Amino acid sequence: MTNVAPPAEGRIHEFTTHRGADTIEVGRKLARLLVPPQLLVLSGDLGTGKTTLVKGIAEALDAAEADEVTSPTFTLLHEYDGALDGKAVKLFHLDVYRLEGERQLETLGLDELLTPDALVLVEWGEKFKSIRKKATGEIAITAVGGDARKITVTLKE
Repeated sequence: MTNVAPPAEGRIHEFTTHRGADTIEVGRKLARLLVPPQLLVLSGDLGTGKTTLVKGIAEALDAAEADEVTSPTFTLLHEYDGALDGKAVKLFHLDVYRLEGERQLETLGLDELLTPDALVLVEWGEKFKSIRKKATGEIAITAVGGDARKITVTLKE
Protein backbone atom coordinates (compact mmCIF):
# COMPACT_ATOMS: atom_id res chain seq x y z
CA MET A 1 0.00 0.00 0.00
CA THR A 2 1.27 3.43 -0.90
CA ASN A 3 0.08 6.80 0.33
CA VAL A 4 0.41 8.71 -2.94
CA ALA A 5 -0.39 12.23 -1.78
CA PRO A 6 -0.11 14.00 1.54
CA PRO A 7 -3.41 15.18 3.01
CA ALA A 8 -4.39 18.61 1.71
CA GLU A 9 -5.28 20.51 4.87
CA GLY A 10 -6.62 17.27 6.34
CA ARG A 11 -9.59 17.16 3.97
CA ILE A 12 -8.44 15.03 1.00
CA HIS A 13 -6.57 11.77 1.43
CA GLU A 14 -5.39 9.52 -1.40
CA PHE A 15 -4.15 5.96 -1.26
CA THR A 16 -3.16 3.34 -3.80
CA THR A 17 -3.66 -0.30 -2.90
CA HIS A 18 -2.49 -3.41 -4.72
CA ARG A 19 -4.57 -6.14 -3.07
CA GLY A 20 -7.61 -6.60 -0.84
CA ALA A 21 -5.54 -6.71 2.34
CA ASP A 22 -4.17 -3.25 1.48
CA THR A 23 -7.71 -1.93 1.06
CA ILE A 24 -8.66 -3.30 4.48
CA GLU A 25 -5.60 -1.57 5.95
CA VAL A 26 -6.64 1.75 4.37
CA GLY A 27 -10.07 1.26 5.97
CA ARG A 28 -8.38 0.84 9.36
CA LYS A 29 -6.50 4.11 8.85
CA LEU A 30 -9.60 5.94 7.64
CA ALA A 31 -11.53 4.99 10.76
CA ARG A 32 -9.22 7.35 12.71
CA LEU A 33 -10.27 10.26 10.44
CA LEU A 34 -14.01 9.70 10.71
CA VAL A 35 -15.43 11.57 13.65
CA PRO A 36 -19.15 10.91 14.19
CA PRO A 37 -21.59 12.01 13.01
CA GLN A 38 -20.58 11.32 9.42
CA LEU A 39 -22.45 10.26 6.30
CA LEU A 40 -20.09 9.20 3.54
CA VAL A 41 -20.90 8.16 0.01
CA LEU A 42 -18.84 5.15 -1.14
CA SER A 43 -18.54 5.35 -4.90
CA GLY A 44 -16.88 3.05 -7.38
CA ASP A 45 -17.72 0.47 -10.00
CA LEU A 46 -18.88 -3.02 -9.05
CA GLY A 47 -16.02 -5.02 -7.56
CA THR A 48 -13.69 -2.11 -6.82
CA GLY A 49 -13.60 -2.80 -3.08
CA LYS A 50 -16.21 -0.65 -1.36
CA THR A 51 -17.23 -3.42 1.04
CA THR A 52 -13.59 -4.44 1.50
CA LEU A 53 -12.82 -0.92 2.70
CA VAL A 54 -15.73 -1.09 5.15
CA LYS A 55 -14.21 -4.32 6.54
CA GLY A 56 -11.15 -2.34 7.64
CA ILE A 57 -13.23 0.47 9.14
CA ALA A 58 -15.33 -2.04 11.10
CA GLU A 59 -12.19 -3.79 12.38
CA ALA A 60 -10.61 -0.53 13.51
CA LEU A 61 -13.76 0.30 15.47
CA ASP A 62 -13.82 -3.20 17.04
CA ALA A 63 -17.28 -3.45 15.53
CA ALA A 64 -16.71 -6.67 13.52
CA GLU A 65 -14.03 -8.93 12.13
CA ALA A 66 -13.33 -8.48 8.42
CA ASP A 67 -14.94 -11.81 7.50
CA GLU A 68 -18.15 -10.78 9.33
CA VAL A 69 -18.64 -7.71 7.11
CA THR A 70 -20.54 -8.49 3.93
CA SER A 71 -22.16 -6.39 1.27
CA PRO A 72 -25.66 -5.24 2.23
CA THR A 73 -26.78 -5.44 -1.42
CA PHE A 74 -29.88 -7.50 -0.62
CA THR A 75 -30.48 -6.55 3.00
CA LEU A 76 -29.78 -2.85 2.23
CA LEU A 77 -28.42 -2.14 5.73
CA HIS A 78 -25.97 -3.69 8.17
CA GLU A 79 -25.45 -2.22 11.64
CA TYR A 80 -22.38 -2.68 13.83
CA ASP A 81 -21.58 -1.45 17.34
CA GLY A 82 -18.03 -0.28 17.91
CA ALA A 83 -15.93 2.33 19.67
CA LEU A 84 -13.54 5.10 18.73
CA ASP A 85 -11.25 6.63 21.35
CA GLY A 86 -13.32 4.99 24.08
CA LYS A 87 -16.63 6.39 22.80
CA ALA A 88 -19.42 4.20 21.45
CA VAL A 89 -19.89 4.37 17.69
CA LYS A 90 -22.67 3.00 15.52
CA LEU A 91 -21.45 1.93 12.09
CA PHE A 92 -24.17 1.71 9.46
CA HIS A 93 -23.25 0.18 6.09
CA LEU A 94 -25.86 0.67 3.39
CA ASP A 95 -26.05 -0.36 -0.25
CA VAL A 96 -28.66 1.53 -2.25
CA TYR A 97 -27.72 0.06 -5.65
CA ARG A 98 -31.05 -1.74 -6.03
CA LEU A 99 -33.21 1.22 -4.98
CA GLU A 100 -34.86 3.05 -7.85
CA GLY A 101 -36.06 6.30 -6.38
CA GLU A 102 -36.18 8.71 -3.47
CA ARG A 103 -39.44 7.17 -2.25
CA GLN A 104 -37.78 3.76 -1.80
CA LEU A 105 -34.84 5.44 -0.11
CA GLU A 106 -37.16 7.11 2.41
CA THR A 107 -38.24 3.68 3.70
CA LEU A 108 -34.70 3.10 5.02
CA GLY A 109 -35.06 5.90 7.57
CA LEU A 110 -31.70 7.44 6.75
CA ASP A 111 -32.41 10.54 8.86
CA GLU A 112 -32.98 8.34 11.92
CA LEU A 113 -29.57 6.73 11.44
CA LEU A 114 -27.76 10.08 11.58
CA THR A 115 -27.34 10.20 15.34
CA PRO A 116 -24.40 11.98 17.05
CA ASP A 117 -22.53 8.65 17.45
CA ALA A 118 -23.09 7.39 13.88
CA LEU A 119 -20.83 6.66 10.95
CA VAL A 120 -23.07 6.00 7.95
CA LEU A 121 -21.35 4.56 4.87
CA VAL A 122 -23.56 4.40 1.78
CA GLU A 123 -22.51 2.40 -1.26
CA TRP A 124 -23.96 3.87 -4.48
CA GLY A 125 -25.17 6.92 -2.55
CA GLU A 126 -24.21 9.18 -5.45
CA LYS A 127 -27.38 7.94 -7.20
CA PHE A 128 -29.53 10.03 -4.88
CA LYS A 129 -29.63 13.80 -4.59
CA SER A 130 -30.88 13.61 -0.99
CA ILE A 131 -27.88 11.50 0.07
CA ARG A 132 -25.40 13.73 -1.76
CA LYS A 133 -26.96 16.73 -0.02
CA LYS A 134 -26.60 15.19 3.47
CA ALA A 135 -23.18 13.65 2.87
CA THR A 136 -20.23 14.95 4.88
CA GLY A 137 -17.79 13.40 2.42
CA GLU A 138 -17.08 10.80 -0.22
CA ILE A 139 -14.80 7.83 -0.60
CA ALA A 140 -14.20 7.12 -4.28
CA ILE A 141 -12.52 3.87 -5.31
CA THR A 142 -11.19 3.50 -8.84
CA ALA A 143 -9.57 0.47 -10.46
CA VAL A 144 -6.21 1.51 -11.92
CA GLY A 145 -5.14 -1.79 -13.48
CA GLY A 146 -5.17 -5.38 -12.25
CA ASP A 147 -5.92 -5.46 -8.54
CA ALA A 148 -4.61 -1.92 -7.96
CA ARG A 149 -7.05 0.65 -6.64
CA LYS A 150 -6.92 4.39 -6.05
CA ILE A 151 -8.88 5.45 -2.99
CA THR A 152 -9.69 9.14 -2.66
CA VAL A 153 -11.32 10.37 0.54
CA THR A 154 -12.81 13.85 0.49
CA LEU A 155 -14.21 15.22 3.75
CA LYS A 156 -16.28 18.40 3.80
CA GLU A 157 -15.59 21.18 6.26
